[in-house]
Amino acid sequence: MDMNGKSALGVLLVIIGGLVVLNFIGINFGTIIGYLLPFILIGLGIVGWMNNKKLLGGIVIAIGAMMLINKLGGILMLVLAIGLIAAGFGLFKKNKRRAY
Repeated sequence: MDMNGKSALGVLLVIIGGLVVLNFIGINFGTIIGYLLPFILIGLGIVGWMNNKKLLGGIVIAIGAMMLINKLGGILMLVLAIGLIAAGFGLFKKNKRRAY
């Protein structure tokens, strides 16, 4: 089965509609979709980029990347803090090896 743009859009609309119905009956996937949406946008942007829609694909990729950075900001800050702590300990070890 060949997945062209209309088929992909159809699948996306069915998924979004299904999630709305599930939300209406009390099953909420909001948090999961909140984390998946940036990856979906990046994927759609890559598909657009590869189909010679470079401007539209680039815009969608940029929006998805900004959303992803926003969602993962806390994790990125944690990794940065751990890196700074490791660098600080590395400086302490280097200073102890030197003999003046």
